[in-house]
Amino acid sequence: MPIRVVELFAGVGGFRVGLEGYPKRENSNYDVVWSNQWEPSTKMQHANLVYKNRWPDSNHSGENIADVIENNFEQIPDHDLLVGGFPCQDYSVATTLKNSKGLRGKKGVLWWSIEAILRGKGENKPQYLMLENVDRLLKSPSNQRGRDFAVMLASLNNLGYAVEWRVINAAEYGMPQRRRRVFFLAYHNTSDIYRRINETDDKIDWLDSDGVIANAFPVKKINEKIYIDNIGVDLIEVSEKFNLDGKLSPFQNSGIMINGEFTTVRTKPNYNGIRRFLGDDNILINLNEVPEEFFISDEDINKVKGWKYLKGSKSEIRTTKQGFKYNYSEGSMIFPDALDNASRTIITGEGGKSPSRFKHVVNQNGRLRRLTPIELERLNMFPDNHTKLEGITDTKRAFFMGNALVVGIVEKLGQELSERINANINQEQFV
Repeated sequence: MPIRVVELFAGVGGFRVGLEGYPKRENSNYDVVWSNQWEPSTKMQHANLVYKNRWPDSNHSGENIADVIENNFEQIPDHDLLVGGFPCQDYSVATTLKNSKGLRGKKGVLWWSIEAILRGKGENKPQYLMLENVDRLLKSPSNQRGRDFAVMLASLNNLGYAVEWRVINAAEYGMPQRRRRVFFLAYHNTSDIYRRINETDDKIDWLDSDGVIANAFPVKKINEKIYIDNIGVDLIEVSEKFNLDGKLSPFQNSGIMINGEFTTVRTKPNYNGIRRFLGDDNILINLNEVPEEFFISDEDINKVKGWKYLKGSKSEIRTTKQGFKYNYSEGSMIFPDALDNASRTIITGEGGKSPSRFKHVVNQNGRLRRLTPIELERLNMFPDNHTKLEGITDTKRAFFMGNALVVGIVEKLGQELSERINANINQEQFV
């Protein structure tokens, strides 16, 4: 049987493309049975339109997930795996509810929607989670380093899950974009993977070689400092007291938590395979296919606060709106972008003609230009024109890719996870 998936905060479907493939692979072990996408800051739900256009017959919701949970929870079907990439917000615990629904943070903070779904599913909660966030989650907020991640770990521990995490830079495993994100997998105590973690005496073995992430994304032998501590079970206490005196977060780029105890270390990637670069033929389209609006004129390069100025080093006096003068300095960026390396991280402001320090600019056959939507999709390993739809501008398509994840990471994690799950199912059938 396929692994039933619920995809939250779906965007344009990065998790779904990674797990199922697009078009769906014939041998796919995953089946997305429900998905949800809702953007609170806009009336026109552009990402939702793209998602429904790509999967027109899917069981997809375009409602505010908080409203679904409160008013129509039964529409969320039982599932085996919950996935989603959600924004890095303030995860502090604000209130305790008296009606057995557990704890809830500030309204609109999407982590608590995940927590509410897990809690609401009771005995039918999913056995597995695959979640993604920016890597600063491990060290936020600045006045209580690591508290936000600690709240999440404590929440999952209280719900019966073990968690392993890793900060993965896609380019360090041969993918065409330098994009660092923290991925964490959670396993309910009814799963075989949880049992295996629990039986592992040295949790470093799980992070080094035995774990799901370690097999999907190998690391060099761990010899860094090991930090072990207990996360706590009282969410309010974790929220208010975790690492009050610590200037640094205890959470390193790899770790595992089970039965409330977390072990965390710093790991280094181990990859010797093929590497993809920005200048590869399967990334950049032919020059004669590039619309004229993406090319950059000499005037825009050299004008005051043009491309050359914004990309270059600066040391100057600037003035605030209140009239306060201050010294401002920053180093130069590679301009145009290097074609013999993975690209820099795509940002949400990648689209549009206006000069920018952070937008990509390439020199192709002597002409400077911005990247097209297809090229941005390729850097995230989406199918070509995945976000193309009537009424969706190129600027909005670039925004989608700035918000998206690198599909190849989800695909590799999904392959390893399904092998573990299916191996256990086959073993049970054999017994």
